[in-house]
Amino acid sequence: MTAPKRKQARILFLGGGLLVLVFLMLYMGGFLRRDTIGPGDGAADIPAGPPPAAQVRAARETVTEYYEAVGTVRPRTETQVEAQVMGRIVEITVRAGDLVRQGQVLVVLDDREFQARLDQARQARASAEARRGQAHQAVLAARAGYAQAESAYRRVQAYLRSEAATAQDLEVAEAAFLQAQARLEQALGGEAEAQAAVAQADQRVEESRIAFDYNRILAPADGEVGQRLADPGDMALPGKPLLVIQARGRLRLEALVREGLIQRIRPAQSLAVVIDATDMRLQGAVEEIVPAADPVTRSFLVKAALPPSEGLYPGMFGRLLVPEDEEVIVTAPLAAVRRVGQLETVLVQVEDSRWERRLIKTGRALAQGRVEVLSGLKGNEILGLGGNAGAR
Repeated sequence: MTAPKRKQARILFLGGGLLVLVFLMLYMGGFLRRDTIGPGDGAADIPAGPPPAAQVRAARETVTEYYEAVGTVRPRTETQVEAQVMGRIVEITVRAGDLVRQGQVLVVLDDREFQARLDQARQARASAEARRGQAHQAVLAARAGYAQAESAYRRVQAYLRSEAATAQDLEVAEAAFLQAQARLEQALGGEAEAQAAVAQADQRVEESRIAFDYNRILAPADGEVGQRLADPGDMALPGKPLLVIQARGRLRLEALVREGLIQRIRPAQSLAVVIDATDMRLQGAVEEIVPAADPVTRSFLVKAALPPSEGLYPGMFGRLLVPEDEEVIVTAPLAAVRRVGQLETVLVQVEDSRWERRLIKTGRALAQGRVEVLSGLKGNEILGLGGNAGAR
């Protein structure tokens, strides 16, 4: 083949390829197909079919835009149960998930050493009580001796005035009286010391009893065992958590709200809370706003109390819906929308009570069976239900 012929063949090949490419572009754009809806088409010339059995109306509604602050469900009251004395764990009567009542025995420690201390303290108190009894008897004897010496002294004084006794007799009686008085004061002092010893022994008994009672760890309040952190045989130490008790039914969502919206939240405000795992939508009451932003996330910690709900547990993921803005949207009943593949259409009443099927695009689903219409309707149109309207 000569060079001019090869050049001519190359030109014909390139021209044919270009024509095929243009044909494909026109076909894909819908220009070569009938009964298709191209991009940007509004009302579609699709036959409406039979008249609708019922009529509804599109509307323009004002809806609130929400900022979704993610957070975690946590118990409003969480108590760590710890031992107040050191001891080996003999028994733990509960497991995670068990319900407990205030005052219920949760953990039992080895109490033999504390029992011995309590017994010693009680014996020491018994000895102190015996010494107090002896001191009291000594006081009684000293009072009797004092009364007798005082009577003799007064009698000798009377005899001396009537010259029936000598001055020497008076001196002897006075000396006996003073000795009896000193013995009484000494006995009274001994009784006071014995009484103080009994009081000290009572305190030691009480201290030993309290330490002994620490070997039985009780539930501080009604609740549910959230975690069990020890087992029998472990050593319990002050400051080492053994159990975590959560207040049952008293939960809250702790969420991080960006600093630009914190002024929209106030204490006691009611905000919607969504729990994705259970498809719950609850109303939470803001009970605390931590007055300091996280310098990393630039957000504030907001705590919203949740109502008691079955199936709601600590640790679940939740979203706090904070009102951010309002906008006007077009809505229509979801039952009026017909979907065929990816196309969404509705029956719309036009002039002369005629009906046409119009292409629309829907957005988010709303409450009461309505849906947002992003394009195709302006609001206040009369839509058809029944007939072809509700077909899927």
